[in-house]
Amino acid sequence: MLNNWLKTSLLMAAIVALFGTVGMLLGGAQGMLIALLLGGAMNLWAYWNSDKMVLRQYHAQEVDAQSGGEYYAIVQELAQRAALPMPKVYIIDEAQPNAFATGRNPEHAAVAATRGILAMLSARELRGVMAHELTHVKNRDILTSTISATVAGAISTLAQFGMFFGGGDRERPNFIVQIAIMILAPLAAMLIQMAISRAREFGADRGGAEISGDPESLASALRRIEAHAQGTPMAPAEMHPETAQMMIVNPLTGGDLSGLFRTHPATEERVSRLLAMAKHGV
Repeated sequence: MLNNWLKTSLLMAAIVALFGTVGMLLGGAQGMLIALLLGGAMNLWAYWNSDKMVLRQYHAQEVDAQSGGEYYAIVQELAQRAALPMPKVYIIDEAQPNAFATGRNPEHAAVAATRGILAMLSARELRGVMAHELTHVKNRDILTSTISATVAGAISTLAQFGMFFGGGDRERPNFIVQIAIMILAPLAAMLIQMAISRAREFGADRGGAEISGDPESLASALRRIEAHAQGTPMAPAEMHPETAQMMIVNPLTGGDLSGLFRTHPATEERVSRLLAMAKHGV
């Protein structure tokens, strides 16, 4: 757990350092300040409204103890085990098996699962998945992703307006350098964001296994979800690909990305770590 926290902290430091470097090279102090204010304002709004925004994008329907049945009861039991407030519980009318958590803090959290995952998984496997999602809530991963998105968004804004901040003089000797920064800086920011997302997923896997006391349940669920998700498109995810990192597995179709371009760690590696936990005891 400490290793994942350290990795996330280093990645956050890297993205802030990248922002500072790009700001000074392209726009000086004034350009850096303007980009930070613009990016920060947009992402601050998104942070306070993230739960409503993503749930609306996925047409999620809230359920209660009666309409949510076993699914609701599982979330309730796990929230108690994790010493968390009871989150709002939602169902998404999509066939692809997937799930996510959202909300700015444990007091304003929500979990959502597709009809596909509810129909496919056993109660034990669903319990493993929901424990994973509640760990995201407990670790305040939405805050982490929002901070990284704020700085990454500011980098992109600064890159787009770099020539304006710098005066746009094509005769200056560093014009080619500015163009290169405008292209490469947003890509670098995106790669760091993805690395942060992967680190948080490993942390949620481990934390979820500790909450449920059953690492093998999540390992089994991940295998089954991965096997079905790629062959079952989910329209809201395709329309809003920026939400892909929130899901328990990558919801986007069109082939698997590898290495630096993954929003999630390789499922095989996640399963391997979970089985090692089960072997040595949680």
